[in-house]
Amino acid sequence: MWFKHLHLYRLHDAPELSSDALASALQEHAAKPLGNADARRLGWTAPAGRMGGGQLVHEIQSHRLLSALRQERLLPASVVKEEVDELVADIEASESRKVTRKEKTAFKEQVTENLLPRAFVRSQKIDLWWDTKGQMIGINASSRTRAEDILDLLRETLGSLKVTPLSSQTLPIRAMTTWLGDVASRPADLQLGDQVELKAKGDDGVLRARQVDLDSDEIQQLLESGRQASKLAVSLEGRLSFMLHDDLALKSLRFGDALIEEADHADDGDDALARLETDFILMAQALSTDIPRLIEWLGGETQREPAAQ
Repeated sequence: MWFKHLHLYRLHDAPELSSDALASALQEHAAKPLGNADARRLGWTAPAGRMGGGQLVHEIQSHRLLSALRQERLLPASVVKEEVDELVADIEASESRKVTRKEKTAFKEQVTENLLPRAFVRSQKIDLWWDTKGQMIGINASSRTRAEDILDLLRETLGSLKVTPLSSQTLPIRAMTTWLGDVASRPADLQLGDQVELKAKGDDGVLRARQVDLDSDEIQQLLESGRQASKLAVSLEGRLSFMLHDDLALKSLRFGDALIEEADHADDGDDALARLETDFILMAQALSTDIPRLIEWLGGETQREPAAQ
């Protein structure tokens, strides 16, 4: 159950809820099957699935694991357009007139409503890590938009939620560019990987490099031309590696071999639920240790006032 991506948020004045109270609140917003007229739905689901007996919250040593289920009906725009075009053509031929834009809009809504119940449903489980001691939330989502959707669901579930994206005093794009261009500036525990995305200040677009020596002359020349590192592959002493993005998102997370081996050797008696909780706590402990170190390397955390929620 190791996270692949991480969008990080700082909690402010988080409500003090027991696991039981939180589980009760989550149950009221639990995932349900899509109705025929529903295009999409988001609700809480059991992180461990059926093997967890429907348990919606797993709390271990002040770390909580929650999961949301996003369901969406897939109705290609091309299919709707084809149906609408046929309907318009029939009317124009039979009534010898042009169909108005307003009528086309109404036809599109009607066709969508008729086709929606027959559309395939795509389901996606999105996990959330809640560090109640460190007052931090991390969401395993591929995009910031998906992460914000989960926060909105949590806000609706709890009634209110004061939270801001985690941010640093030094902009990640500035720090990454400095680390890339100056070996001496890199923290002792930080190693560069073999991927980078370099963004130009003008209209020259973005240059992506994979499986390259980031200390090569070619990379240094690009930096000298004014490009900045908007994404950079980094590793923290081999324990944790990821692509650091300029919005402080951590993508393509990989946990070190030693941590994975520790999980593999845990005495869980081949219990799938115990294995999930073992993986989760080892991952959460690693993240709660290494993320503050990363923020420290970025000049410390920016203190931001949350908007009223």
